[in-house]
Amino acid sequence: MIMLGIDRLLINPTLRQPLHGRRVALLGHPASFTAAGQHSLDALMALNELNIVAAFGPQHGMRGDKQDNMIETPDAIDVHHGIPVFSLYGTVREPTPAMLDCFDVLLIDLQDIGTRIYTYVTTLIYLLEACAAHSKTVWVLDRPNPIGRPLEGTILELGWESFVGAGPLLMRHGLTFGELARWFVNSQKLDIDLHIIEMENYQPNAAPGFGWPVNQLPWVNPSPNASSLNMARCFPGTVLLEGTTLSEGRGTTVALEIVGAPDLDMTQILARMQRECPNWLNGVLIRPCWFEPTFHKHAGQLCAGFQLHTDTAAYQHYQFRPYRLMALFFKCLRWEYPDYPLWRQFAYEYETERLAIDLLTGSSFFREWVDDSAALPEDFEQRLCADEQQWAEISAPFHRY
Repeated sequence: MIMLGIDRLLINPTLRQPLHGRRVALLGHPASFTAAGQHSLDALMALNELNIVAAFGPQHGMRGDKQDNMIETPDAIDVHHGIPVFSLYGTVREPTPAMLDCFDVLLIDLQDIGTRIYTYVTTLIYLLEACAAHSKTVWVLDRPNPIGRPLEGTILELGWESFVGAGPLLMRHGLTFGELARWFVNSQKLDIDLHIIEMENYQPNAAPGFGWPVNQLPWVNPSPNASSLNMARCFPGTVLLEGTTLSEGRGTTVALEIVGAPDLDMTQILARMQRECPNWLNGVLIRPCWFEPTFHKHAGQLCAGFQLHTDTAAYQHYQFRPYRLMALFFKCLRWEYPDYPLWRQFAYEYETERLAIDLLTGSSFFREWVDDSAALPEDFEQRLCADEQQWAEISAPFHRY
């Protein structure tokens, strides 16, 4: 049975001993819970042993109050415990000196979903940098990477850093949050007192979850639209839809598991995908569907699209490559509809100068490949394989499970 970092801390007085006599803060969100289903902040307070002085919340809030991107959360006072809850997705993205002055040790207990652009990764990196600069101790209470060890995508290029890409990380990076923290501290040579409270009995390659311990932990949405393990598995590809005019399913109950638009013949595009590069469609059930978003892109319009299913016997964990699948979808859409206004032009994560798709993919390479009618899947594959091999060599020393 898996034991999370938070539960190891709660049951082991010796592990907690270094926290005694120090001011402790917690960075958490709705998926910060214990094996008993208690929120980590409440569980730590219930010990009546530690001096918990503050909490921090990432995008979507400490208790999870905001749906979409660019919807900010204000600072607040926790209604149960009377301590300040500082927002790192409000007036600031990085902790201020006043925030840092209030604690000695920061506990980080965030559930990631294994993809570079998930903003909790950026918040982790910002906090490691700030705590290193102010001589603060950081403890990461480790949690599973729900999509396991497979690697996919390109490494973010120098100069393309943003809130959805804080460093030279592969899109699907294959690391837990604790492993990510060690990688970043090592790569940036940060002088910081970092401790990782590792999980016990975590097996990231084991079926049927392949990263997520199904039948052991409940799925608690780490962000409002991360509603299932299926979504997490699709996310390294479907998140790219945020950089397009196509619906990613916001305004439905299966956001980031579906794609659609009211003015496309999806049957035609899917057939082209099957002809051009069938290998990139392996390992997943692709089901044509129709949906009408209640808000967000194409709200109130019937969209033709498809849904990706990883919860059937067709799912093959090491064959499903969502980044390639969505790249092929965009490519075939461009071939079938050369003049389609595919790329999102409006602001994304407060960026107004650079295109959202470039921020998401970490360079202009992806977009230029899609838009170049002469560029082929094998050209894309060559670049991805090089970056994936490079990241495999970089990340392997940080595996702890």
